[in-house]
Amino acid sequence: MAGEGIQARMLPRQSLALQQVLSPQLQQSLLILQTPLLELRNLVRQEMETNPVLEELPDESGADERSEAEPSGEDNFKNEFEKLASLDEEWRDYMAQSASYRDGFRDSKEAQDKRQFLFDSIPVQETLQQNLVAQLNQSVLSASDRKAAELIIGNIDDNGFLRSTPEEMALNSGIPKEDFEKMLALIQSFYPAGVGARDLRECLLIQLRRQGKESTLEYKIVSEHMDELGRRRFPEIARRMGSSVEDVQKAANNIGRLNPRPGQVFASAPQNYVLPDVMVEKVDGDYQVNLNNEQIPHLRISNLYKDIIASGDAQSSEAKDYIRDKIRSGKFLIRSIHQRQQTILNIARQIVARQRDFFEGGPSHLKPMTMGEIAEVVGVHETTVSRAVSGKYMATPQGVFEMKYFFTGGYETATGESLSNISVKEAILDLVKHENGSAPLSDHEIVEILGDRGIPIARRTVAKYRTELNILPSHMRRKY
Repeated sequence: MAGEGIQARMLPRQSLALQQVLSPQLQQSLLILQTPLLELRNLVRQEMETNPVLEELPDESGADERSEAEPSGEDNFKNEFEKLASLDEEWRDYMAQSASYRDGFRDSKEAQDKRQFLFDSIPVQETLQQNLVAQLNQSVLSASDRKAAELIIGNIDDNGFLRSTPEEMALNSGIPKEDFEKMLALIQSFYPAGVGARDLRECLLIQLRRQGKESTLEYKIVSEHMDELGRRRFPEIARRMGSSVEDVQKAANNIGRLNPRPGQVFASAPQNYVLPDVMVEKVDGDYQVNLNNEQIPHLRISNLYKDIIASGDAQSSEAKDYIRDKIRSGKFLIRSIHQRQQTILNIARQIVARQRDFFEGGPSHLKPMTMGEIAEVVGVHETTVSRAVSGKYMATPQGVFEMKYFFTGGYETATGESLSNISVKEAILDLVKHENGSAPLSDHEIVEILGDRGIPIARRTVAKYRTELNILPSHMRRKY
């Protein structure tokens, strides 16, 4: 009985659950809606390559009209397949000739030289490690020293700092520690100044020595008071060094001009290109909203394949089913693109209508606005608005902004006026910019000033916004 009880408890339980499954067409429609303009252009090109019934509308007017002499129906169907068969034979002959040509050309010395020249012509961003090895090759070194130097370079990160000690490298390689220290001194003399340092203090000292400032106040502060310098405790540094606070402040400003990450000069900046979906222009005192339709191919269903389907009797029912399916797929793609464009246009018009003060005065005049508010006016779901603005950009007289930028929470002032979070941040940034350097504003004082302006805000919110704006606390902003 006990065994039966155990067996009964181990039986799997069955349960019913509802699971939402999106159809392939709906998935494609959502994908088109949330795809940025550059990616959408490539997506449409790919669809045109896989769907033969799609063709791009020519630019000239009247091109959509068919010629009266153009054959239709069964004649079109036969001519089309005859052309395909002829093209297939010609393509096979071309590929065969091209293959034999390439086989003979590939082995030639001239072909190899041209191919190598092409590869050598491709620009490649030089890394910090490659540059250090190139500088190392200019020195005459023994095999042991070169191996030690190359190990050191291999342990230098992209910021230019050495991430291993001579003791660790000596233990792992069997090369004497003294050799590593000698080669490290050589590498620390390379460009950029400060490379090969083991910490920030050594990095700054190397740069100061390169500038011939070993006997200056800056060198002494970095050498002996690095911790206090990081906390900007200038009075304490001045007291210990017997200098004035003003001299210490001036020396700290000079130290701040040094490069804390020397290896970053070889870091390639990311190339981020955006193509605005929406263009906003001011014409006769009013803002006009237009879509960037030029980047998307204008599609239509080929008249040839329409005639094949309209034909009473085709040579192959399978061919007609295939073409009918492709036409249906092509029409859905065209409708999805049109729906995407119309949705983005409707949302953009609402943004411009609600954020007119922003377009006139800039980010400080941005008003609170939620996606739910826009969705209710446009007549779509809030998630549709989120997908429609994701990765989309708007070109405005104030610059190019991501459409998500205009959706932000905010505050209501004592007078009933709405202010966005960005506007409050701009107000905090302006207060700090114009504060007295010898007595910087604390977070509590900023709260009081904003409260006097009718903006209710908590101190922790001010601290959060200050951190997001990369503004130091008041005791670290003080100038002497």
